[in-house]
Amino acid sequence: MQRALRADAQANHDRLLEVAARAFAEQGADASLKAIAATAGVGIGTLYRRFPTREDLIEATYRNETDRLCASARDLLADRSPLAALRAWAEAFVDYMLTKKGMADALPAILAAREGLRQHSRDALVEAVTTLLTAGAATGQLRRDAQPNDVLMALGGITLISGHEHQRDLASRLIVLLLDGLAADHGTPPGRT
Repeated sequence: MQRALRADAQANHDRLLEVAARAFAEQGADASLKAIAATAGVGIGTLYRRFPTREDLIEATYRNETDRLCASARDLLADRSPLAALRAWAEAFVDYMLTKKGMADALPAILAAREGLRQHSRDALVEAVTTLLTAGAATGQLRRDAQPNDVLMALGGITLISGHEHQRDLASRLIVLLLDGLAADHGTPPGRT
């Protein structure tokens, strides 16, 4: 069991993960750890105390980004309609995937070596989308037959199609098309009951 960090140590930890996510998204998994520490306002020794290896930092960043994205589903529903919340979440999902893409070279080995990490991420993402779809179906904004895994696959495809960050506007346009298809006023397609 990990003990809770002091407030200043927790702030350093959180800042390191935030800076690492940006660095990995922009520079890839080989981003300078020294630069990450400096940008976060801590010494390299602090980084290594928290994350003894590059893989530890990548895993923690990946886990943190996944958890932040998934937790945002409920937060978005607190002050937006389910359709608006789903759109904002889908946009955040694309940003999450771009961060993950920056870690792409290192993630497969980490996911294979760290038991349960892949399943944790998958389960958390499905739960977040389920929360959004359930809220949308309850208000009549979203189709009742939408499947969370289908939505995640579509969002993953949108991310692949839109490619690099300089084509981020393409991802937004494709998200609008996806949401049009998820809108309840489209009814159940022929052949589905």
